[in-house]
Amino acid sequence: MKIHEYQAKALMLQFGIPAPRGRVAFTPAEARAIAEEIGGKVVVKAQVYAGGRGKAGGIKMADTPEEAEKAASQLLGTRMVTHQTGAEGVAISRVLVEEASEISRELYISVLVDSTTKLPLVMASEAGGMEIEEVAQAAPEKILKVSIDPAIGFQPFQGRKLAYGMNLTGKQVAEATRLMTNLYQLFMTKDCSLAEINPLAVTADGRLLALDAKLNFDDNALFRHKDIQELHDEEQEELLEVQARQWGINNYVKMDGNIGCMVNGAGLAMAVNDLIQYCGGSAANFLDIGTLNTTERVVNAFKMFVADPRIKAVLVNIFGGMARVDVIARGIVEAYQQMDISFPVVVRLAGTNVDEGKRILAESGINFIEARDFYDGADKVVQSAKGRKK
Repeated sequence: MKIHEYQAKALMLQFGIPAPRGRVAFTPAEARAIAEEIGGKVVVKAQVYAGGRGKAGGIKMADTPEEAEKAASQLLGTRMVTHQTGAEGVAISRVLVEEASEISRELYISVLVDSTTKLPLVMASEAGGMEIEEVAQAAPEKILKVSIDPAIGFQPFQGRKLAYGMNLTGKQVAEATRLMTNLYQLFMTKDCSLAEINPLAVTADGRLLALDAKLNFDDNALFRHKDIQELHDEEQEELLEVQARQWGINNYVKMDGNIGCMVNGAGLAMAVNDLIQYCGGSAANFLDIGTLNTTERVVNAFKMFVADPRIKAVLVNIFGGMARVDVIARGIVEAYQQMDISFPVVVRLAGTNVDEGKRILAESGINFIEARDFYDGADKVVQSAKGRKK
């Protein structure tokens, strides 16, 4: 789960991580009032769940409260398109108005989970202000990493190592070490999947400030953090993904194609999307219905397909283990009984109770296309989406 920058900074302040003074505004008049309260130059920043705001015109400087009001009016109510949003962009319904800072250097700090070591990882770089992927490609030697043993936590010597690696000196080393320690504590306490400050500014008077902040949270731990759940802004998400969660389908991601996919298991779902691409098609979604033995989620998956006007054909690819194939088959039949399914549906079934599942479909009288195997299913759904019979 993601939250907005202003919310992330509020949490960081609670953990002793300094950030510029500022507040969120929902109207241009509010932006002007906040700028008057701060005094001096301010920065007006669009609040969206996407990076690349600066390049997209989502961050504006204002010398006066009147300019802050004008900047807010130019942003609020519009949609921002960046390299992370897709062509449709995301809505801007709020802006952060904060004091402008005199910056001498921009650094990078983050904490995340390293999938290789299975440990928390603190990353740092003196090349802040850039996407970390760009730094990795252009100057990989500038990315510093230390793995953290959760049993003992982030240690001061590790902080000093990273601080010296970013060419900090004097009191800044101790300040950076405290900041990284606090960021790690925030990461662990709030069950984050990512805690990032980019840029971490070294101001003209030598202080460290979090000029931008990003916090992502582990969805599986949100039940422990009702306060974090309340920060989520559904307006920033794809409507289909919000709808999927409301229907109990938590593993749904909208993609760019026109072929709907219903699969059990994330690995198989990724393989299905790859094979569809290999056969000349493009998936409209990633949809893992998980391990289930009820028909409801199957029916709700078909509701997702019917609600998506891009869908030209659907592939149901089930390998039954704990999820029984006969239950999946009954769900498909129920979906046909409950709604008007006008697109071709290709079904490949294998695994537990497969013979019973095939019997249920065969005797149901519904119009579907049976696939012999994995490849046959992908090939048939691609041809069906193109309006060809296979």
